Amino acid sequence: MREDRVSAALAAAQMYYMQDMTMEAIAAELAVSRSSVSRLLALARERGIVDIRISSPLSGGTELEMRIRERFRVTAQVVPIPESVSEVDRLERVAMTAARLLATYVDSNMLIGVAWGSTIGAVSRHLTPKELHNVTIVQLNGAGNMQTTGIEYASEILQRFGQAYGARVQQFPVPAFFDDPVTREAMWRERSTRRVLEMQARMDLAVFGVGSPTADVPSRVYAGGYLDRGDFRSLAEDGAVGDVATVFFRGDGTWRDIRLNARTTGPALDRMRRVPRRLCIAAGEHKAPALHGAIVSGLVTDVVVDETLARGLLADA
Repeated sequence: MREDRVSAALAAAQMYYMQDMTMEAIAAELAVSRSSVSRLLALARERGIVDIRISSPLSGGTELEMRIRERFRVTAQVVPIPESVSEVDRLERVAMTAARLLATYVDSNMLIGVAWGSTIGAVSRHLTPKELHNVTIVQLNGAGNMQTTGIEYASEILQRFGQAYGARVQQFPVPAFFDDPVTREAMWRERSTRRVLEMQARMDLAVFGVGSPTADVPSRVYAGGYLDRGDFRSLAEDGAVGDVATVFFRGDGTWRDIRLNARTTGPALDRMRRVPRRLCIAAGEHKAPALHGAIVSGLVTDVVVDETLARGLLADA
């Protein structure tokens, strides 16, 4: 059987089962008839692509997934989305796929770190409930700024994770950035803060997006009043291209001497790298530089991206 036929069946299955698209919508995007979509879905079932989750019959996954794995040594799930789709819809479809994939990663007795942000907020709205026990969700970074405590926004995301997995939720009620590094050092010595930091150090899984100052759907840390003009100037001077949980890094993955990191409440990247599984979700081609920086810094073990961003990531490498 021709490989392009199998690839089309895989794409149709992902759209139908993981993105909740109708056969009519799939037919329009693949430029085929509705009956052709029906036959592709039947082929997907016959070939074992569709089970409880979608798996590719091609050796090691799709071509893009294999290229990302070979180039970066990370496991990739590439979501097939045409370039004509709006950035908002693109994010929702990537988030839906990531949420359903996440259900295969989580298990009982796990400690899961969750970062807040536009992407993870979208993921939280699509989580598949799973009956588990002894699961804890811990917030990765503070969310307060000069305009708001951030508690309501971050809490809503965390509570969705907690409800989906029957988990306890541990918030981190500190600002996203301290005004002075000395304040952070003092706060980090407090027993109540150390308890959360110790939980973060024991995480089995971390779930996060990647922030980018150039994304079409603005990353919340850049558009939500967390950074002032001096902060933006400092980040530009230090060559930062993005962040994970409000910890900034350059395109080559370096991060330690970026000045703003001395005031952030997100986990240091060397601590994040010790988490066994680190799932990054990103959508939109403008996130390619930030995602590349996150990957080369060693932050990512698994990634869910749209097709356009996957191509941009490989072109940026």
